[in-house]
Amino acid sequence: MKTDTSHTTYRSSVPNDNSERMILDLHEVTLVHADVIRFLSTSEEEGITLVRCPPYVREWIQRERAEGETQSDEE
Repeated sequence: MKTDTSHTTYRSSVPNDNSERMILDLHEVTLVHADVIRFLSTSEEEGITLVRCPPYVREWIQRERAEGETQSDEE
């Protein structure tokens, strides 16, 4: 499945403590745009759980975060 920001879907899960959490299932993702990587990174930082995330997507998210930290340090 090709993914861009217009095709992003969420699945809500309710744990036993009656609080809601958001889960984003990336199982069928095969191709993503750089904007989607930034969206996923921000979403995860805000508490959304990414499940069945393809390894290349996870690595790309980590690289984006590392580059962002490097740019912050230089400012």
